[in-house]
Amino acid sequence: MSVREAVIVGAVRTPVGRRGGILSAWHPVDLLGQTLRELVARAGVDPAAIEDVITGCVIQHDVQSGNLGRHAVLAAGLPESVPTVTIDRQCGSGQQAVSFAAQAVMAGSHDLVIACGVESMSRVPMPPAFLPGAPLGPQYSPRELDRYDGGLMAQGPSSELMNERFDLSRAALDAFSARSHERAHAATRAGKFRDQMVPITADPDDPTGPVIDSDEGIREHIDPAKMASLKAVFGADGRTTAANSSQISDGAAALLIADREYAERNGLIPRARFRALSVAAADPIIQFTAILDAAHKALGRSGLAVEEIDLFEVNEAFAGVPLIFQREFGVPDDKLNVNGGSVALGHPLGSTGARMLTDLLCELERSGKRFGLQTVCEATGTANATIIERI
Repeated sequence: MSVREAVIVGAVRTPVGRRGGILSAWHPVDLLGQTLRELVARAGVDPAAIEDVITGCVIQHDVQSGNLGRHAVLAAGLPESVPTVTIDRQCGSGQQAVSFAAQAVMAGSHDLVIACGVESMSRVPMPPAFLPGAPLGPQYSPRELDRYDGGLMAQGPSSELMNERFDLSRAALDAFSARSHERAHAATRAGKFRDQMVPITADPDDPTGPVIDSDEGIREHIDPAKMASLKAVFGADGRTTAANSSQISDGAAALLIADREYAERNGLIPRARFRALSVAAADPIIQFTAILDAAHKALGRSGLAVEEIDLFEVNEAFAGVPLIFQREFGVPDDKLNVNGGSVALGHPLGSTGARMLTDLLCELERSGKRFGLQTVCEATGTANATIIERI
């Protein structure tokens, strides 16, 4: 049996909009549908050849319910024969969609798969976990709560446990967050995101309107004094603020994954291959440390040393997450989130993993570098890690 190699042959994303902002008029099905149309058009593939569409989405109720991915395929005008499934691995859903797509190709089940993600946090009610001081949601069972003797909590309060355990100062969190905005703004000005953007207008009914071509949450100027004056969100003595946390946002992203031989036979250009895919789970109370385990697994399976990785993308759910990763692996500043992250760009939950991988791939290509590692922390203490190699 020949070894099958899964490769990325296409990757696009929408700009990321703030909750209630530039993308809030878009139904999430149509937002993803627009993204799928653009991905297929750029790749020049026969859409009838797509064997599955794996969609990440976290808040799967109301307008995001009922296998949103299938609705997006139909709204995009893709053939009715294209199947879909919608998955939820919390903040890593978009990244997990890519992993499942790559694994299906490697296993020989499919030759051509779309992996994507979407979240319209403007259009769905926010769960209790997003409200400081609110009780946990109904998904927590009595036996689960009893197991942890009342210690389980939403990610916001858990971020303060992380800050305390890893001795992350408010100054360090704020400085990292300011850097995220500075890097994202510089990348935008340099046009680094331009080629991966899906052309989209603020009004879904007016395709001739002005095209949105940049992420809405990025701040050009950060006032350190104003940032330092913000009150902590999860306790008077806390360190987590709105400024050093990810933004609540809207967005979509999609990647086209193919068997390498199939791609080359059909005129598709392999852009990167997968060196490792991993998941991990750890403490559900502190919730953020599984990124360390997932990355160690991925590095071990890839046969690469951490020093060989050229670029790292660590989701900025809270500023402390990339900081604990940087400390664990000794990552230099100039390799970590080089074009900013979710603190500046925003964090539309289901799409962030796919957006990050799109950004990582395009930056490897732009800079001529070879290896990239991405990891995303997820609620209740899980995480994904992916290592890709530019071809």
